Amino acid sequence: MNEMQDNKGSTQLATFAGGCFWCMVTPFEELPGIKGIVSGYTGGHTIDPTYEEVCSETTGHAEAVQITFDPEVFPYKKLLDIFWRSVDPTDAGGQFHDRGSSYRPAIFYHNEDQHREAITSKEALQNSGRFDKPIAVMLEPAAVFYPAEEYHQDYHHKNPLRYKYYRSGSGREAFLQRSWNTKKDMEELRKRLTPMQFEVTQNKGTEPPFRNEFYNNKEQGLYVDIVSGEPLFSSRDQFDAGCGWPSFSKPLHGGIIKEHQDATHGMIRTEVRSREADSHLGHVFDDGPRETGGLRYCINSASMRFIPKDQMEQEGYGNYLPMLND
Repeated sequence: MNEMQDNKGSTQLATFAGGCFWCMVTPFEELPGIKGIVSGYTGGHTIDPTYEEVCSETTGHAEAVQITFDPEVFPYKKLLDIFWRSVDPTDAGGQFHDRGSSYRPAIFYHNEDQHREAITSKEALQNSGRFDKPIAVMLEPAAVFYPAEEYHQDYHHKNPLRYKYYRSGSGREAFLQRSWNTKKDMEELRKRLTPMQFEVTQNKGTEPPFRNEFYNNKEQGLYVDIVSGEPLFSSRDQFDAGCGWPSFSKPLHGGIIKEHQDATHGMIRTEVRSREADSHLGHVFDDGPRETGGLRYCINSASMRFIPKDQMEQEGYGNYLPMLND
């Protein structure tokens, strides 16, 4: 599809190239208002190219993702913000260890409104002084978009370990952490969060038991990352563990959180962090109810925002409503 509006009415399309399309899906998925993400090829001169043909650098196509989104819930400007935080915008010759025009970064705008917003966003990034090189991302009119082979769709779900090693080994993960976790970024985040929210999410702090917002919450709804809004847990999976913090038997689905070994405080524990914002959430233990798998995700209330069931549709999380039902 390359029209501005699809047949679902209020949804629109956005198309971005940022190197390997495996790595350009995860920054956008699971966010409110995002209806679908397809990996594919665009910007070239051949019809219906294959992965091998695109990689041969003879088609002019770039690996890209096309996003169907609801602009009333998630404006195009926010998509642009995520795009910049997912690429090296100073590298026109590829992305990280993937070289060649098929890996070039680009914003393919679907109408003049998107074009203007992309220009403004690019100029703002250039003038911010965040990077010491010129912003090299090209702005190109959207062309025919060809979905990639099924093997490449949702690759991070089909091959999570290989995806994790690829994303890290390519240098992308380290670059993004270095470029978007600056002192200035932390100061801006500190202004947006409460002192406890900042201490928990950014400094691996722990809030007091029984004196936090959601430890005994009985209302139905969805828990999302306080920093990014990415969905994390459902009230359906919450249970009273008696520990004084919100406890869950599982996250919404596999791959939505990250786990790391934590050897602080003289203990060996498994830390839980959000996937995209990399917020510290809490820890996971193996002393949960056996009938639900035996795990207990012990999470700080300060790391989350709760969205009641009757507000989920309005806030763009309506696709998670079935997860609340028995």
